[in-house]
Amino acid sequence: MNWFSLSLQLNRFPINRAKNALTEIQRIPEAKYADYVERKKKEIVNYHLKNTAFYRDFFSGKEFTRWEDVPIMKKADLQRPLEERFSRGYNSKNVYVGKTSGSSGHPFIFAKDRFCHALSWAEFNDRYQWYGLDLDRSVQARFYGIPLDRFGYFKERLKDRFGFRYRFPIFDLSEEKMEEFLIDFQKKKFDYVNGYTSSIVLFAKFLQKKGIVLKEICTNLKLCIVTSEMFFEEDKKLLEKQFGVPVVNEYGASELGLLAFQNPEKEWVFNSETMYVEVVDKDDKVLPFGEQGRIVITSLYNRAQPFIRYDIGDTGTLSEESTLKKPILKELLGRTNDVAVLPSGKVVPGLTFYYVTKSVIENDSQIKEFIVQQTAPGSFKIIYVSEKELSSEKRKKITSAMALYLEDGLDLEFEHKQTLNRSKRGKLKQFEVLF
Repeated sequence: MNWFSLSLQLNRFPINRAKNALTEIQRIPEAKYADYVERKKKEIVNYHLKNTAFYRDFFSGKEFTRWEDVPIMKKADLQRPLEERFSRGYNSKNVYVGKTSGSSGHPFIFAKDRFCHALSWAEFNDRYQWYGLDLDRSVQARFYGIPLDRFGYFKERLKDRFGFRYRFPIFDLSEEKMEEFLIDFQKKKFDYVNGYTSSIVLFAKFLQKKGIVLKEICTNLKLCIVTSEMFFEEDKKLLEKQFGVPVVNEYGASELGLLAFQNPEKEWVFNSETMYVEVVDKDDKVLPFGEQGRIVITSLYNRAQPFIRYDIGDTGTLSEESTLKKPILKELLGRTNDVAVLPSGKVVPGLTFYYVTKSVIENDSQIKEFIVQQTAPGSFKIIYVSEKELSSEKRKKITSAMALYLEDGLDLEFEHKQTLNRSKRGKLKQFEVLF
């Protein structure tokens, strides 16, 4: 039984239609691919100009004539109530609604229409099949966080059950906890590992210390997929040695879906079927292949709300070997997260703060930007940008969330600012260790 596909169908995400559509797109020859891309670009812009009041205002009421004149959209432009961003005919009851991680410091709620969301899963499954994996059958060892509120927790556990996923809790990466992970790998027939880079690297270092190669105790293991954080070459060497399987880098964004995935030839291939990628300079001018700049993405199929010439907040380079049908991501900068060590000895990845902030974010866009700094083993400073200071009630809510996800007794300091300091690349580092 194809449980994962069935669960999508039951939730009215047309995965079978999406798989067929993806196959048809992939059959378009290179010589005709420019026509396909240009047609979809015009379609999505004109659709949202006609049906989305927010986008018409963002477009300054002009008509679409040239792609170069389409304004680049930043995350801050989308920090308004979701209801204001829906296109005609869409609402929170007939779309997929999610929240971004806020890893760039710009958290917001987003929507994807059901077909667009199904296309995202069709693309993931297509890439996984490059390595003999199938979302309907292959068992995943999942190094991700999980909401700790009752509803969110059981919702994710149910999704894991249908998705053949076994989730390892990354909020505690002490050696005692990783000993428990090791027992699970000995007992269960995992086909692949998937999760946050820093968490998986910590587990590999634990294996290295014990002199264990994971493939030798979990013989079904075929692949390790790392995502969400910067992945360095030395980390890849460590993982391949300690896991005993190929390691590939996945680049995605929750509001868009799969962006790039490494193929067996080690090329980081960008998703050109449902996305259009550009690299632009500081003046928003498109750069040629091989030059470094800001990554700008257009979702060609999302009709629920626009993501058109959307600045994702990352800096990168497309390879000189790229074509319109096969753009190759040569370099991706940013997305590095540190690891926090708490007074109890508990070790947590920086992305843990994604779950803390996500647990308190609301659809009122009060917090525009934020960073978290660890100033001492038990002390954290939350620096945030908002129109007014957080109320004592909101601070208590954040403090409770930190205690829930991390541990009790942490000292929190809140600092309200009008702007945050950025790196030379214009990107915020959401979590930093300062001691």
